[in-house]
Amino acid sequence: AICGHGCKYGECMGPNKCKCFPGFTGKTCNQDLNECGLKPRPCEHRCMNTYGSYKCYCLSGYMLMPDGTCASSRTCAMVNCQYGCEEVKGEVQCLCPSGGLQLGPNGRTCIDIDECSTGKAVCSYNRRCVNTFGSYYCKCQLGYELKYVSSHYDCVDVNECVTNTHRCNLHAECLNTEGSFKCRCKQGYRGNGFDCA
Repeated sequence: AICGHGCKYGECMGPNKCKCFPGFTGKTCNQDLNECGLKPRPCEHRCMNTYGSYKCYCLSGYMLMPDGTCASSRTCAMVNCQYGCEEVKGEVQCLCPSGGLQLGPNGRTCIDIDECSTGKAVCSYNRRCVNTFGSYYCKCQLGYELKYVSSHYDCVDVNECVTNTHRCNLHAECLNTEGSFKCRCKQGYRGNGFDCA
């Protein structure tokens, strides 16, 4: 079985047919599947979609049970947690539905952790970190795009001169560089390549 476009988060099962790993969808399994939109819904109360997965959490006053259901809890209601609570060794603690969230100073609401600025994010050298609420993802650096090359996905330089996304002057020539481009005024013109006279 050969998949010309590759299967990013899945395996090739037949000519250009991908079988996606759980949590992913699309022809090349490169898109996150929003499990929260599935029928039947995977969570009893609230659902938070995460990259390649999802997390369940409960309404205020409910406790998240090990099987993912929500049980009414008087102690939870008294603590007034934003995302429900759990009982640990007889002590009630508020929950955050994702590892990328942390309990705020009041111990009841959840605030986002910016993995990109705290250095918790792990992105390969040619990718940049983009923070999201409760998580992050890695994106190709500016001037690069995600392409399927020699049986894996990689960030490849965009040739702005070919894609015509450069801003060179009409009387300048475009020179592609790694991750960017340069403009040089044509013979008989002077300037910085963006302005030629």
